[in-house]
Amino acid sequence: MTRRSGYQTWSNLLFAHWRVSPETLQTLLPDGLAVETFDGDGWLGMVPFAMEKVRPWWFPAVPGISWFLETNLRTYVTLPDGRSGVWFFSLDATKRMAVRIARRFWHLPYFDADLSLHVDAAGIKYRGQRFGQQNASYRIDMRLERDRPLDVADEGSLEHFLLERYVLFARRPDGQFCMGYVRHTPYPFSTPQGVTIHQTLAAAIGCPIEADRQPDHIAFSPGVDVSVGNIEPV
Repeated sequence: MTRRSGYQTWSNLLFAHWRVSPETLQTLLPDGLAVETFDGDGWLGMVPFAMEKVRPWWFPAVPGISWFLETNLRTYVTLPDGRSGVWFFSLDATKRMAVRIARRFWHLPYFDADLSLHVDAAGIKYRGQRFGQQNASYRIDMRLERDRPLDVADEGSLEHFLLERYVLFARRPDGQFCMGYVRHTPYPFSTPQGVTIHQTLAAAIGCPIEADRQPDHIAFSPGVDVSVGNIEPV
C-alpha cells in the first residue's frame, strides 16, 4: 500500500447490486477500462453508508466535519494490464467540504445531496436526493435481524467479488488514470430481510435499470475501520 493519507470508519453499509450485461456497462466507461465480470455478468452496485471519524493521518477527527453520509454508484473494472478495482459513476455526500476536496484532489464524481439514514429496532431506512437533479434519488427500507450471526466472504465467492474491494480508479481532467488504495479487515455482513428499493441513480447515468427493480444481490455490514492511501497516477 502507498503512503497513508488518513483514517475513516464506514458504518451501516448496504451493498445493493444488480446484474447488468457487460456490453451495457462498457458503454458507460471511459476508454482504457474494461468491465470486470463474475460468471459472465457485469454488476452495478449502490452503497449507502455513514462516514465517521474522517481525518488525515496527522490530525484528529473534528465534530461537524468528520461525520457525514455518502452513497456511491459503482461497478468493477480492469486496466489493460489486468489490475482490477472500483469505478465510481457517482458519489453523493452530505458534507460540502468533502465533496469539493474529493472532486479536486481525488478526481472523483462527488455531488452535494440530501441524505438520511434512520436506524431503529425495526430496521434501517435510507433516503437520498441529489441537489439540482430530481431524477437522482432513492428510498430503501429493510429489516435487520441483529441477533443473526455475521459472515465473512469466502475468497472466490460472489460476495468476495462484490464486497472485498481495496482499489479504486479515477481519471484526472487531463485523461490520466490514477488509483487509490484502502485497507481494512474483511467486511462482516449479513443478508437483510424485507428489502424494498426505489432508485433513479442508475437511470441518471444512462443505465437501463428500472426504478423499482429489486437488487439481484444484497448484503449489509455494520462497518469497518479504514486506512486510506494517497491517490497516485497509474
